Amino acid sequence: MSQTVVAAKLSKPLAEFVGTFIMVFCGCGAMTVNEITGGTVTHVGVGIVWGAIVMIMIYSLGKISGCHINPAVTISFWATGRLKLNEVPTYIVSQILGATTAGLVLTSLFPESQEIGMTLFSGSETQAFIVETIITFILMLVILNVANGSKEEGIVAAIAIGFYIMVAALFAGPVTRASLNPARSIGPALAIGNLAGLWIYIVAPILGALLSIPVWKIINAKSTE
Repeated sequence: MSQTVVAAKLSKPLAEFVGTFIMVFCGCGAMTVNEITGGTVTHVGVGIVWGAIVMIMIYSLGKISGCHINPAVTISFWATGRLKLNEVPTYIVSQILGATTAGLVLTSLFPESQEIGMTLFSGSETQAFIVETIITFILMLVILNVANGSKEEGIVAAIAIGFYIMVAALFAGPVTRASLNPARSIGPALAIGNLAGLWIYIVAPILGALLSIPVWKIINAKSTE
């Protein structure tokens, strides 16, 4: 097998690894710095960082892997028939490894941090589950309407998705930390060794993303009249 063929096979999983690493490093990094400096980044600043870094990653990596950087998105693209089943495990493993690596780097850089941006909820488990389900439902609905096949790419997708991530982080952040992404939650949780409530951030985003599919199909159904 030539080096070119090998590189081609590795391009998508590597893009998902790198994209998820950068997203978690910057997003959770902003939360970590905000934590250890007594709020210098601010809640609004953290929300802007999350939205901006997702937008930047879509611009940078969208044409390569589609810049899913989120297992819930990958699973939903497969459920709509936009992504082949044999690509799903590779994408998800790459995303989780990228997020975990970012979490480990952050724990090394900021050992004084107690959270390194991990997802924690302030209310009940039921409230957190419902909030994460709804905000991920909205995210996937946006993605399905702006993506090109299984790829989040181009100006429209980057702006729409990035701005929604920022909006979700701003209003849902104080309640659940606005994960919308199993990998984003798994990585820091594994790195810091705190798995409390993690199941919510795995199940709810996947459920919310999948629930958006029938709604998207109905909204985009073409009349036969």
